[in-house]
Amino acid sequence: MPELPDVEGFRRTLDACGRGRRIEKVHVTDRGVLRGVSERGLRGALEGRTLRAPQRHGKWLIARTDGGPALLLHFGMTGRLLCCPPRDPPQRYDRVRLDLGGGRGLRYQDQRKLQGLRLAADEAEVERALRGQGPDALSVGREEFGGLLRRRRATLKAVLMDQSALAGLGNLLVDEILWRARLSPARPANTLTDEQARALYAAMRRTLRLAVPTGRVPGRRSWLTGRRDDGDPRCPRCGTGLRRRRIAGRTTVDCPHCQPEQGR
Repeated sequence: MPELPDVEGFRRTLDACGRGRRIEKVHVTDRGVLRGVSERGLRGALEGRTLRAPQRHGKWLIARTDGGPALLLHFGMTGRLLCCPPRDPPQRYDRVRLDLGGGRGLRYQDQRKLQGLRLAADEAEVERALRGQGPDALSVGREEFGGLLRRRRATLKAVLMDQSALAGLGNLLVDEILWRARLSPARPANTLTDEQARALYAAMRRTLRLAVPTGRVPGRRSWLTGRRDDGDPRCPRCGTGLRRRRIAGRTTVDCPHCQPEQGR
C-alpha cells in the first residue's frame, strides 16, 4: 500500500517528468478511477495546461497547472505513477495517461481502484478537498505532535494511522515507528509521558528520513518491515518471536519483549 515515502517518490516522478511541460492529451482508459469529474471534464480542464511544481500532503499528490486547475491523485492500496514516453505500449493497469510535450508521458496505474483522481478548479477547491487531513507526518512539529497524542484516547496504532490526526502514515510505517520507539501499538495515546512522546516523534522522523529517499518502506533485514513476513518472524533487535494481532482493524506486528504493554 503506498504510504508517505511512496507518494513522495511519485511527487519526484511528477516533478522530474512533468514540471514545465504542456499536457497535450488526456487519455482515460478506465472511468472507474475518476472521482467527481467526467472524462470530458478532465480533458477540458487539463489539455493545453502546463504542469507546475507538484505538492504532496500525506498520501495525496497535487498536480497544479498554470491556469488554476489542479489534479489530485490518491493511490489507495495499489496505485502508482510512472513516467514513460506516450508511444510505449499500454500496460494492464493503466487507468489515465497524460501525453506531455517533449515526448514524455505520465501514467496513473491502479489494480484495485479504491481511490483515484479528483479535479480541483482552483486553490480554494484544493483546500476543501484536503480539509479533513491532519498535519503532514514529515513536517509536523514536535509540540504539535505531542499535543495530538495528548488529546486522543485511542490506541497509538489507531491515532498514527488516522489521516485526520496525522497524514501520511500507513500500516507498515506505523508498526516500524512504534517498534523503533519501543512502544506497544495497543497503548492509549494519551498515556504517554513527555519523554515517550519525544522518543516516538524522533523515531517517526528518523524512519521517514531513511524511507523517503528509497520511495518506499524499505524491507531491510534490520527493520521490522524486513522480518514481518518471515515464516518464523523474529525481532531484528532482540530475537524474540514477533507477535501478530489486529489493532484498529489492521494486522499489526510487534515485539512483545521490546514493546511491552502498558504497566509491565
